[in-house]
Amino acid sequence: MKTKQKVRKSAAKRFKVTAGGKILHRSQGFRHLRSKKGKRNLRRLKMMKSVVGVYNKKLRKMLGI
Repeated sequence: MKTKQKVRKSAAKRFKVTAGGKILHRSQGFRHLRSKKGKRNLRRLKMMKSVVGVYNKKLRKMLGI
């Protein structure tokens, strides 16, 4: 009997998978000490970035993709 692969819930809450299969994550450095940072920089930090490199492969396994 085959066992069902479990999704890591901690990873599922932090990452989003697009229809094309890319994994997106929130940018770091947006949560606090915002007054020092420029407005243009903060706008860029709001956007989600795609995960690249070896970490992408590990996350795919975590998310059950």
